[in-house]
Amino acid sequence: MSNRVTETEVILIGAGIMSATLGTLLKELVPEWDITVFEKLDKAGEESSNVWNNAGTGHSALCELNYTSEKPDGSMDISKAIKVNEQFQVSKQFWAYLVNNNLIGDPQQFIMSLPHMSLVQGEDNVTFLKKRFKALSNNPLFEGMEYSDDPKTLVEWLPLIMQDRPSNEAIAATKMDTGTDVNFGALTRMLFEHLQSKNVEINYKHSVEDVKRTSDGKWEVRVHDMENDKLEFHTSKFVFIGGGGGSLHLLQKSSIPEGRHIGGFPVSGLFMVCNNPEIIEKHNAKVYGKAKVGAPPMSVPHLDTRYIDGKRSLLFGPYAGFSPKFLKTGSLFDLATSVKPNNVFTMLAAGAKQMPLTKYLITQVMQSKEKRMEELREFIPDAQSKDWDLVVAGQRVQVIKDTEVGGKGTLQFGTEVITSEDGSIAALLGASPGASTAVHVMLDVLNRCYPQYMEAWEPKIKEMVPSYGLSLMDHPELLKDIHKTTAKALGLTEKEGKQAVFN
Repeated sequence: MSNRVTETEVILIGAGIMSATLGTLLKELVPEWDITVFEKLDKAGEESSNVWNNAGTGHSALCELNYTSEKPDGSMDISKAIKVNEQFQVSKQFWAYLVNNNLIGDPQQFIMSLPHMSLVQGEDNVTFLKKRFKALSNNPLFEGMEYSDDPKTLVEWLPLIMQDRPSNEAIAATKMDTGTDVNFGALTRMLFEHLQSKNVEINYKHSVEDVKRTSDGKWEVRVHDMENDKLEFHTSKFVFIGGGGGSLHLLQKSSIPEGRHIGGFPVSGLFMVCNNPEIIEKHNAKVYGKAKVGAPPMSVPHLDTRYIDGKRSLLFGPYAGFSPKFLKTGSLFDLATSVKPNNVFTMLAAGAKQMPLTKYLITQVMQSKEKRMEELREFIPDAQSKDWDLVVAGQRVQVIKDTEVGGKGTLQFGTEVITSEDGSIAALLGASPGASTAVHVMLDVLNRCYPQYMEAWEPKIKEMVPSYGLSLMDHPELLKDIHKTTAKALGLTEKEGKQAVFN
């Protein structure tokens, strides 16, 4: 086993959507910087970014009920919905910039227009949805949302779901025609193809084994060239750890204080995939319901039209599962080896707090196909087992940390960035909304890690993301212009500008 030693300006660990986005931003801002990427698999976008390993929803809170909550006084808290929507607008602006400047090809390879709908059953849930609709429809970000509890309208919107449904059932839905289906795996590969054309060195089948500080303040990354069975050492001023579930172990190896008292809890997902073309053709939307009590937010049930490898598909799920692996291609010892002296009490506290979640996961894992079909029939009453196959989706590692609000061992549902005090290393942890907010998250990484450059970079950032530094909610005219320009560039359904509609 021979060694290779190199030095570069930036090292990106993991060839997923996050590294692809950060690398692309940096190449636009400082094209002269050398960037090196390491990925243990044989191509880009094959773990969390893979089309089968995530829901493919352009998360913008148009249909995801878990981004809104009812306050004790009965009013609706939509702050998280606004935040997620604003962040997805940032992603769309950047993607439009890339298309308009011929940096990536046909956007229809990775993004398609698709209505986003929320669907609820039962009087209490109908009341909740109506409140949610009223709260959101007063906000410019959600202009054009429609609500209906009229069966005739719902048959038009959801013919497959409404077919053979009991007529006395309380049911309601909201609809936004400007939703999207996103193939983040395809987008990731397009971005890395662009980066390769800009002389970014991308090393596949290279597994990062260690990350440690050198005496001169740089970072040394020890890499195993798996194909040639060689050990390599690479040094850099800045390292980004974007290895999905594998990021936690590398963050721990960096030994930065900010990485202490942080753990991870893996949750896997499974989907039912329809194999009957006639059924697939009857549905054309992403339809999200409400999560069951005790279920993690990533287990919100949804029936989705998807565009996978140029083919229209229909998926239902996710069903939660459990594996101690942090990646689909990871090790059965991932969870055990992530427990360290500095986070063991945090992990134990989380275990004590999360007994309901543990019981829920056990129940989910033990389910038969017929039991899973019963959940599907809440969406499609006459669903037949022969028309659906079970597919294992991606692994997500939920962050566990000590917080002021939740106390020791609080399970976090979301995306988190951990950076060192000097900004020389950053790691991305967590799950949804993840990929949808990649551009916003990577701009945040740049702001934390390169504050000395941000003033000089701002004009270029605003060229790529016109709303940078602004709240679109507070600038409705800019919002309308961005909807128009991004829709044109990406080939999407334009916002019609109509007021909220009650049916």
